[in-house]
Amino acid sequence: MKIRKGDKIMVTSGKDKGRNGVVERVYSKQDKVLITGINQYKKHIKKSEKAPQGGVVEVPRPIDIAKIIIVCPKCGKPSRIGISVEKKKKVRVCKKCKSTF
Repeated sequence: MKIRKGDKIMVTSGKDKGRNGVVERVYSKQDKVLITGINQYKKHIKKSEKAPQGGVVEVPRPIDIAKIIIVCPKCGKPSRIGISVEKKKKVRVCKKCKSTF
């Protein structure tokens, strides 16, 4: 998987199309990522010690990898990622500006 925790991304489809965020967690087996502030859903919760009032809480859900694209840290544009081998290590490469990160 080419997406890692801490990457800046942009959503390409769905209700949050065009919004930017930072990857908080990666679910590699499910091909999904959790992004702060994106794909928020409302969840009704009962009264408990944590929430004495109960009510409606917004919860982030994981979003599919096919719906996001990485924003290159160097050129700042959304672009696809390639992989090249440098000094016996795999390095991610921006397809637009050819910079490594």
